[in-house]
Amino acid sequence: MKQLKDFRLNHGYSRKQMAELMDISLSQYDKVEFSQREPSQRFLKKFKQSFPEFDMNIFFEQSQHDLCNLTVQTERRNEAGR
Repeated sequence: MKQLKDFRLNHGYSRKQMAELMDISLSQYDKVEFSQREPSQRFLKKFKQSFPEFDMNIFFEQSQHDLCNLTVQTERRNEAGR
Protein backbone atom coordinates (compact mmCIF):
# COMPACT_ATOMS: atom_id res chain seq x y z
CA MET A 1 0.00 0.00 0.00
CA LYS A 2 1.81 3.00 -1.35
CA GLN A 3 0.06 5.45 0.97
CA LEU A 4 1.18 3.59 4.09
CA LYS A 5 4.75 3.37 2.85
CA ASP A 6 4.71 7.09 1.99
CA PHE A 7 3.41 7.91 5.47
CA ARG A 8 6.14 5.80 7.08
CA LEU A 9 8.95 7.28 5.00
CA ASN A 10 7.70 10.85 5.42
CA HIS A 11 7.83 10.38 9.18
CA GLY A 12 11.24 8.69 9.15
CA TYR A 13 10.11 5.35 10.56
CA SER A 14 11.37 1.90 9.66
CA ARG A 15 8.86 -0.89 9.10
CA LYS A 16 9.90 -2.38 12.44
CA GLN A 17 9.34 0.94 14.23
CA MET A 18 5.88 1.26 12.70
CA ALA A 19 4.95 -2.23 13.88
CA GLU A 20 6.26 -1.46 17.38
CA LEU A 21 4.41 1.87 17.55
CA MET A 22 1.20 0.13 16.49
CA ASP A 23 1.83 -2.83 18.82
CA ILE A 24 1.48 -5.38 16.02
CA SER A 25 3.90 -7.88 14.55
CA LEU A 26 6.26 -6.86 11.78
CA SER A 27 4.73 -9.60 9.67
CA GLN A 28 1.24 -8.09 10.05
CA TYR A 29 2.54 -4.65 9.22
CA ASP A 30 4.46 -5.87 6.17
CA LYS A 31 1.45 -7.68 4.73
CA VAL A 32 -0.49 -4.42 4.63
CA GLU A 33 2.38 -2.24 3.41
CA PHE A 34 3.26 -4.73 0.68
CA SER A 35 -0.43 -5.02 -0.32
CA GLN A 36 -0.57 -8.72 0.48
CA ARG A 37 -3.68 -8.07 2.55
CA GLU A 38 -6.15 -5.28 3.16
CA PRO A 39 -5.87 -3.52 6.51
CA SER A 40 -8.08 -5.27 9.06
CA GLN A 41 -10.32 -3.45 11.51
CA ARG A 42 -7.72 -4.20 14.20
CA PHE A 43 -4.94 -2.75 12.03
CA LEU A 44 -6.95 0.41 11.39
CA LYS A 45 -7.74 0.78 15.10
CA LYS A 46 -4.08 0.37 16.06
CA PHE A 47 -3.01 2.86 13.40
CA LYS A 48 -5.53 5.45 14.60
CA GLN A 49 -4.47 4.96 18.23
CA SER A 50 -0.82 5.41 17.27
CA PHE A 51 -1.36 8.35 14.91
CA PRO A 52 -4.62 10.05 15.98
CA GLU A 53 -3.94 13.19 13.96
CA PHE A 54 -3.65 11.32 10.67
CA ASP A 55 -6.46 11.12 8.09
CA MET A 56 -7.54 7.48 7.84
CA ASN A 57 -8.87 7.97 4.31
CA ILE A 58 -5.52 6.80 2.92
CA PHE A 59 -6.75 3.28 3.54
CA PHE A 60 -9.75 3.58 1.27
CA GLU A 61 -9.44 3.69 -2.47
CA GLN A 62 -11.34 6.28 -4.46
CA SER A 63 -13.57 3.56 -5.90
CA GLN A 64 -14.73 2.69 -2.36
CA HIS A 65 -15.54 6.34 -1.68
CA ASP A 66 -17.42 6.54 -4.98
CA LEU A 67 -19.42 3.43 -4.11
CA CYS A 68 -20.36 4.86 -0.71
CA ASN A 69 -21.42 8.15 -2.30
CA LEU A 70 -23.49 6.33 -4.90
CA THR A 71 -25.21 4.28 -2.19
CA VAL A 72 -26.09 7.40 -0.20
CA GLN A 73 -27.41 9.15 -3.31
CA THR A 74 -29.57 6.14 -4.20
CA GLU A 75 -30.97 5.94 -0.67
CA ARG A 76 -31.83 9.65 -0.72
CA ARG A 77 -33.63 9.29 -4.06
CA ASN A 78 -35.56 6.31 -2.77
CA GLU A 79 -36.60 8.21 0.36
CA ALA A 80 -37.63 11.26 -1.71
CA GLY A 81 -39.77 9.04 -3.95
CA ARG A 82 -41.76 7.63 -1.03
